[in-house]
Amino acid sequence: MKARPQQLRLALVVAAVVLLAGGSLGYVLHARHRDRPTQQTHTEGSFSLDEPGLYFRDPATGLVTRASGSPEGPRVPGGPACDRFYAAGDRALCLRSLPGIPARTQALVLDRRLREVRRTTVPGIPNRARVSASGRLLSWTTFATGDSYATSAFSTRTSILDLNTGYLIKSMEEIPLTLDGARHHAPDVNYWGVTFARDDNRFYATVSTKGRTHLVVGDLRNWTATAVRENVECPSLSPDDTRIAFKKKVSQDPAAPWRLYVLDLATMREHPLSEPHSVDDQAAWLDDSTVAYALPGRDGRASDIWSVPADGTGAPHLVVPGGSSPVAVH
Repeated sequence: MKARPQQLRLALVVAAVVLLAGGSLGYVLHARHRDRPTQQTHTEGSFSLDEPGLYFRDPATGLVTRASGSPEGPRVPGGPACDRFYAAGDRALCLRSLPGIPARTQALVLDRRLREVRRTTVPGIPNRARVSASGRLLSWTTFATGDSYATSAFSTRTSILDLNTGYLIKSMEEIPLTLDGARHHAPDVNYWGVTFARDDNRFYATVSTKGRTHLVVGDLRNWTATAVRENVECPSLSPDDTRIAFKKKVSQDPAAPWRLYVLDLATMREHPLSEPHSVDDQAAWLDDSTVAYALPGRDGRASDIWSVPADGTGAPHLVVPGGSSPVAVH
């Protein structure tokens, strides 16, 4: 039996509605996928710290990446989006800048599968990140004012988190500071660049006050910080706890003020490393004899990762073209 004209018209309208609805749904799904932020490209469990290698932030994507095999080997992407990254023990720390004004930083504590364990939001721009060898203690520094150590117009905020107790030191300025043998009080005190000893109690950091920078040794149990040496910035303790790599101010030129040095903690003698360029980074030890750091990149890259022998010999070696925040995971 032939369909009536009214039935044919009704069938065509229904088919058109279904087709349009399906097309609209497909467009919405496509748009949602297209507009998904980069940080959500990380799938939990698909990328972890279980593989040894050099982990770093890829400035081109903002994602944590691994150099497979040797540091010069192929890259394995898939980590979270971070502005600063560090890992040790069974924990990782990811600092992520949040949109909006004033500037805020999200500090994400991650496990070895890079799954979120805890998050804290603090004021400022991400700057330094460190994790103790056991993974128990974490520290981060943000720029509360300014964005460079090369000028005097900056202010930092440095926190320490103890994952065993859950206690968060929101600002290290709360710790009593001893300078030149006396308790020091001043409104211009700034801490940055914490590095932890293997005992999860002693730490080293930079403190700035009255226009001078100092290396401080801290004791968390006794709640003290004591300045022990001047002109030491962004200390990084060697894996054997015997030496500190740091940047030393050697020039008043704001474009190139620092050189990398290593300080022997037993003798308090220091020596320069063979890197001739100014390094504005907290160096990371790849092992007991090699340190890595980021420099402004070549060929338009934001930054490159270099390494250099810690004893002052040898020559700088390009480790990762296009990378920052290096950390060796063993």
